[in-house]
Amino acid sequence: MTEQKATNVHWHEGEVTREDRNQLLKQKGATLWFTGLSGSGKSTVAVALEQALTASGKLTYRLDGDNIRLGINKNLGFSAEDRTENIRRIGEISKLFVDVGVITLSSFVSPYRADRDLVRELHEAAGMQFIEVHVDVPLDVAESRDPKGLYKKARAGEIPNFTGISDPYEAPLNPEVVLNSHEMSLQEEVDILLALLEQRGLLSA
Repeated sequence: MTEQKATNVHWHEGEVTREDRNQLLKQKGATLWFTGLSGSGKSTVAVALEQALTASGKLTYRLDGDNIRLGINKNLGFSAEDRTENIRRIGEISKLFVDVGVITLSSFVSPYRADRDLVRELHEAAGMQFIEVHVDVPLDVAESRDPKGLYKKARAGEIPNFTGISDPYEAPLNPEVVLNSHEMSLQEEVDILLALLEQRGLLSA
């Protein structure tokens, strides 16, 4: 699904650089990619981090799995091919936000390691920072939370290709951050991420 179909197209470089936009915003863009099982706490920590960054005067935007599937990716299902295309599109959207200078919080199950690695490569090839955050909880913990009732439906055979039940989750091998949300407070998780952003120089131009 990633084949280039349009011909006679060329990248048009502008006169305003990424560095210009960073100076304007007094920060640097980066993608924090939250991956983990449904119910692991990805969206919860992304929402809390978004609030903390906004309160400190930083421009951030959160891309969430369900939200994206209600819009730009509404034509995609949950087959392996559709999951790959879903993540590819989000990787490209995240890149655009980062180029603007936005600290981008992308929260997706993204179960396949190759898909996440592709998004990392897209960022690194463009000189952009990509920070993989594995929100890691045991399956039984995620299933016990089941905020949307999805595990119950998956166990009953009502949802095919459900990650952790009938479809695999390939955990990151070398994520920048691992958050065990069942063993940490939400504030601890946010503090770890804020410290990393500060350490990487993203909170200033």
